[in-house]
Amino acid sequence: MNRRHFLTTSAGTLAALPAFSIGKPGKSPNSKLNVAFIGSGGWIAKQPYEQGCSEENLVAFCDVDRNLCAENMKAWRTTQPFFEDFRVMFDKMHKEIDAVVISTPDHTHFAATLAAMERGIHVYTQKPLTHDIWQSRTLVKAKERYKVVTQMGNQGHAGDGIRQSVEAVRAGIIGEVGEVFCRNSGPEMGGQHFANPAVMPPPSSPVPDGLAWDLWLGPAAKRDFYIDYLPKKWRAFYDFGLGMLGDWGCHTLDTPVWALDLDPPTVVECLDRKDSLDGVIPAGSRIKYTFPAKGDRGPVTLHWFDGPQDWSKVGRIDKFGAEHAAHLGRACWMVGSKGMLGCGTHAGPPLILPEELHKSWQANPPAASIPRVAGGPFREWLRAIKGEGPEPGSNFTYGAKLTEIILLGVLAQRFNTRIEWDAKAGRITNRPELNAFVKEPVREGWQYGEAL
Repeated sequence: MNRRHFLTTSAGTLAALPAFSIGKPGKSPNSKLNVAFIGSGGWIAKQPYEQGCSEENLVAFCDVDRNLCAENMKAWRTTQPFFEDFRVMFDKMHKEIDAVVISTPDHTHFAATLAAMERGIHVYTQKPLTHDIWQSRTLVKAKERYKVVTQMGNQGHAGDGIRQSVEAVRAGIIGEVGEVFCRNSGPEMGGQHFANPAVMPPPSSPVPDGLAWDLWLGPAAKRDFYIDYLPKKWRAFYDFGLGMLGDWGCHTLDTPVWALDLDPPTVVECLDRKDSLDGVIPAGSRIKYTFPAKGDRGPVTLHWFDGPQDWSKVGRIDKFGAEHAAHLGRACWMVGSKGMLGCGTHAGPPLILPEELHKSWQANPPAASIPRVAGGPFREWLRAIKGEGPEPGSNFTYGAKLTEIILLGVLAQRFNTRIEWDAKAGRITNRPELNAFVKEPVREGWQYGEAL
């Protein structure tokens, strides 16, 4: 029996063992996992390499852009197989791969992730988990069916700061929370991460040497290469990325979604949107989420801003005496009946206002009821695979819910509209034509998950 087969079948056959007690060291003289990378270039691959994966056996690398990952391959001095197509990699090597880190553009997350899960391979997929809501829900079904260890890469979820914030909110330190304000500076149109073409579709450019352009497109419809798509500006185009909300929302909304146990909203409305070309994200927007009451918690309104922000349109969030609270370097504020709690773009330690309440919280914080994570999200995931720790906190059950919330906001922003969401049915009720974006069409050869 090969080691990957042991890791995947043990979870299903040793039912008496605690959850995730799979692949324990001692079952093999080599306790290291065989890890592959899909997306091997730039800092997004350096992060998992440096934060735990380099301590395992790196057995395969995959990227559609050979030039982009040349620097990493050289620095890592790897002689392991390199593939352009993850489907070929899995066909040839799936028996030798225990776990895979997926760091591709958003529109190819789902296909690569499900292809791995179908083969019993544990998966770490960068945020946002998927490009549409049907894909997120399908990955939850796949998680339940294939019994693999999953993690979505919103790394702040593994930090101590977010746990302090969640514990403080749940302990009632700031009272009943009814409003949340989240902001980001907005896309730097023409900057490093986002593009602003003069026309759509954008002008054709020669395909660079070393780039397998058709594989980069993956499930997206065929089109000519445009020079500003790569390496990072694809995020500005809705067919590939999800803009500022998709890029940063999985970080910034993580704390309130966890602390307030928010399920998908009933209504999402785009209240303000800068003009943009069809298919291109705006330079700024303001979106309002309405979440229903749940348990002992009342309804919650969450406001998202990107680009220039005019906080006066939604009232003062500094009602507890903190002047210019919106500009205290916090990307998220949860406003309660007794005070407010602010946290950073990637969560981080909380700031509680008014100051007297913060001092009281520091002197007598609530008990640490949420286990802390040592070493960050990659090591959390690797430990769970080996049976050395619990299921990762941003596993696909949680990550899919957070991503669904984000994706509903992206649809409201994209079409500058109000969306009424039937979460049970998974459908938009007031704009039924937009359900075509709840489950997007894909190219022939890229269909995954239809049987789940």
